[in-house]
Amino acid sequence: MTRSRTARWTAGWLLAAAWALSFPLFSTLAPHRLWGWCAGAGYLAAAAATALGRRRAALGAALLGAVAVPLLYLVLTGQGQSEVGVIERSGRLLLDTGKTYVDQPAGVGEYTPYLPAASLLGLPRALLDGGSGGGGEWAVRLLGDARVWCAAVLFAGLRAGRRLLGAGPSPLLPLLVASPVVALPLAVSGVDLPLAGLCCLALAAAASGRPGLAGAALGAAGALKWTALPAVAVAAALLGSRSGSRAAVRCAAVAGAVTAALVLPGALLQPAELWRQVFAFPTGRAPVPTPADSPLPGHLLAELGPWGWYLTAALLVSAGLGVALSLRVRPPRTLVAAADRLALGLTLAFLLAPAGRFGYLALPALLVVWARSAAPAGPLPSRVVARSRTRGPGSARVR
Repeated sequence: MTRSRTARWTAGWLLAAAWALSFPLFSTLAPHRLWGWCAGAGYLAAAAATALGRRRAALGAALLGAVAVPLLYLVLTGQGQSEVGVIERSGRLLLDTGKTYVDQPAGVGEYTPYLPAASLLGLPRALLDGGSGGGGEWAVRLLGDARVWCAAVLFAGLRAGRRLLGAGPSPLLPLLVASPVVALPLAVSGVDLPLAGLCCLALAAAASGRPGLAGAALGAAGALKWTALPAVAVAAALLGSRSGSRAAVRCAAVAGAVTAALVLPGALLQPAELWRQVFAFPTGRAPVPTPADSPLPGHLLAELGPWGWYLTAALLVSAGLGVALSLRVRPPRTLVAAADRLALGLTLAFLLAPAGRFGYLALPALLVVWARSAAPAGPLPSRVVARSRTRGPGSARVR
């Protein structure tokens, strides 16, 4: 590693440390403060190791301090953001009553702003606790914690996507996991990470000419959070440009069928609660205000009053139409182009939504970096080429 590159990497780790150490100073959430101390120490150790020319040791220190230690401690002590408890309660309700939402929620803690399939990530805790809701032994805490299963879906999706594309090991993915963008939500919450893993898998399946698998992954993602819907349009556009309109339609049809199969039972049981908790609550239209109030443009506009809310809604719709038009006029033809387009659409959605959090931006960042780590530089394996051939030229390579 050259001296200038060493200096850049050292500076990067120091910036990450400064960001992490801001949490103990400014955050009011205990899990965030603990993560900040652990991650700050790991990033400082990574900076020191990088300055000494130990790049692998630096990555290990960052992963240990920012991911392994805080995640294990928070899981074993039962600490985390409220979303973890929300998903586990939803799993308990599903096991006990067949429902996933609290009827007539009285406070913010009783709202579940996720679609019914998210309750499946809370089932392990319910099953291991015997439906009692107790913490149990350390093994029950570790194996039942929703964050562990969220992380499992994330990494399973990323690994499966890379295998579809015949991609080898890449240093980009461990770096991304060690970065604050992914490490923080992985340790304290994790609820948005399964969506990221499934979207990456769907784009990889689309890039390798597997519309059925792409649709199934998108359907599962869409049954977790409705914010996965833009991924259906992007994957269909990628398939349409590479494999023809029939593949695009098949992908969208499978996605719709899987989402319906996972969502409709819960929707039929509690239609009013699904609307109130999954759609009205996150957009600031429920009786209880959402805690997702980071000072993003959409939220700041919505805080100005009813006209501000309608203005940000109009901007959000306009941004969505603009991205949809770009997919029509210039559809993506490579994995990287599709990931970039989806990341752009999601970033605009998160920035312009009436309520949101900075943590939501982890999904676009992960999409952009993962696509570049998974897209092979050389010719694709023959099995991938055979599936990804289109009716037009120039599609036998994913970039």
